[in-house]
Amino acid sequence: MKKSSLVLLLFFATLVVNGQSRFYTKNGKVSFNATSSLEKIEATTEKATSILDMSTGALEFSVLMKAFNFEKALMQEHFNENYMESDKYPKGVFKGTIVNLSTLDLKKDGTFPVKIKGTLTMHGETKDVLADGSLTIKEGALVAGKSDFKVVLEDYKIEIPSLVKDKIAREVKISVDANYTLLKSS
Repeated sequence: MKKSSLVLLLFFATLVVNGQSRFYTKNGKVSFNATSSLEKIEATTEKATSILDMSTGALEFSVLMKAFNFEKALMQEHFNENYMESDKYPKGVFKGTIVNLSTLDLKKDGTFPVKIKGTLTMHGETKDVLADGSLTIKEGALVAGKSDFKVVLEDYKIEIPSLVKDKIAREVKISVDANYTLLKSS
C-alpha cells in the first residue's frame, strides 16, 4: 500500500510541474546596483510582475520604473526625472526563454541552474540579454526563480551628466528574485 501511495504521489507531483505549466508573480523583487567608488547607488522594488511557462520556458518580466525605492529621495527623483525619464518610458520589460529547460530534471526537488536568453527593453531601447539563473522546485512545483546580469547604461541611451559621471557606474548589476504561484486556468 505504501509503495502504491508513493507512486501516486510522484505521479501527481509530476502533473503539477508538467500539466500545470504557467506560473506568475505580482511581487517579484528587482534590484540594481550602480555603485561607483564615489557613491553608493542602489534601488529595489518588490512590485515586478512575471509569467513563466514551464512547458516552453517562455519568461516575461515587467517593472515600473517609478516603483524603485532608493535610500535617498533625491536619488529617486533624479533617477525618474533625469536618467530613466520614467514619465516617457514608464517600465522595463524582459521577454525571453529558458534555453536549457529541456535538459533539467524538474521532477525532482532542488535548485537547478538555467540559461536565460531574451531582450530587455528600457528607456526606449531594446537589447539582447544572456544571463545565468536558477529555478527552485519544491514538492513537485516551481516556487522560485533568480538571476543576476549586467547592463551598460550607454546601450540604453541613458545619459549621465559630466558633473556626476564618476559617481555612477557605467555597468549596472541587476538582480531578479521571484517567488511564483501557479496560474490557474479560467
